[in-house]
Amino acid sequence: MTSLSVVTPSYRPDLELCRDLNLSVRRFGPSGVAHHVIVPAADRKAFAGIGDVHAVDGYLPRSFVHIPGNLWVNLRSPILPVRGWIAQQLIKLEFVARSQDSVVLLVDSDVTFIRPFSADTFHRHGEVRFFRAVDAIHAGLPRHICWHRVARELLGVRSCDRMPLNDYICWPMAWDPSVVRSMLRRVEEVTGKPWQTAVASQRHFSEGILYGVYVDEILGGMPYSENTMLCVNYYDETPFEEIEKFASYITPNDIAVMISAKSGTSLASRRRALAAIAASVGADIHQQGAT
Repeated sequence: MTSLSVVTPSYRPDLELCRDLNLSVRRFGPSGVAHHVIVPAADRKAFAGIGDVHAVDGYLPRSFVHIPGNLWVNLRSPILPVRGWIAQQLIKLEFVARSQDSVVLLVDSDVTFIRPFSADTFHRHGEVRFFRAVDAIHAGLPRHICWHRVARELLGVRSCDRMPLNDYICWPMAWDPSVVRSMLRRVEEVTGKPWQTAVASQRHFSEGILYGVYVDEILGGMPYSENTMLCVNYYDETPFEEIEKFASYITPNDIAVMISAKSGTSLASRRRALAAIAASVGADIHQQGAT
């Protein structure tokens, strides 16, 4: 039996976004799917009833001490504080590494599902769907290039000077827990450190790039590989204004949309966009059912 779970690290400023995400998981996900929401201990009460709520403390090593400003100090390597963005990725990696499900979906709070999905959406013939956007990273994306360099250092893979590079970041991001466990063992073998310390020592890091580089460079790729993300995204860090147009960007394959929390888009505007999308997709589903 193929099993699936969804995990979302979040915090109080994204409470309402996470609430909308959870409602969409319950509406469109398979019956009984677990949506694990991992938040700071102080936020657990606020998130009560939004999925299965866990405290971050259970997914970070005891050597990590929280300090003001959404920062941690790793007592194993206290030279630089660990930013919240890095800690969030550590939490995702730890959660998936512990999972016994066939596939885990990593979904941030600013994602919302718009169509039905199941384990079979991301799992075929015993393989988890692997997203690879071939040659999508170019010289105009220096942060992505840095993420590639860091991933290769952590995995002991030779540096790659060729451009462009493959991108592996997508939403929702489907991971195979067994692959994550072997990947983290590789990081520890290469660095000689606990993987959490090795990753937390980086100022720049992408869990999606680490996973992708490991699959392609160490495992030699995955049989079930796709270059479609299944999600329409708005990444800009300015408020989203194309409310009426956004629904027209949705393709029949898309099961989710993402309007970045960093965009500063108001909750009311966001929900108007989602309502327009829901109306459009609902009509599309109805037409498909009539044919």
